[in-house]
Amino acid sequence: MSRTLVSALVYVLANGVGLLVASLVLGDSFTFTFKGFFVATLLLSVVEAVAGPAITKAAEDNVPALKGGIALIITFVGLLVTNFLVGGMHIAGISTWLIATLLVWIGALIAQIVLPRIPVKKAVQKARGKQPGKEG
Repeated sequence: MSRTLVSALVYVLANGVGLLVASLVLGDSFTFTFKGFFVATLLLSVVEAVAGPAITKAAEDNVPALKGGIALIITFVGLLVTNFLVGGMHIAGISTWLIATLLVWIGALIAQIVLPRIPVKKAVQKARGKQPGKEG
């Protein structure tokens, strides 16, 4: 698999993790149907990938102080567009929107760090002739 495809897959999976974290923490204030979860994960990833560079450029040109919060703004915009377009997703209340943005961002960030390391570790162990999970 090409490195770009793997990176895109990790990005989508990480956003799915972020959405699940927000849903588990926020309960009935942040919900989606089974189908809505998959559509929301894909759409959130696409919106972030497309809007991200434009938001980053606008922030750097007009409000340099936003540079540190650009990822949160991109996540918020992604959630806003996704919630608007996905019928199986519901976010209730301003506080839920703010907390969900933070939780989705943190969940996706942690997942983007952890997910790529899991298959790599198993592949290295397999290449060395060790079984994953066993000391040799």
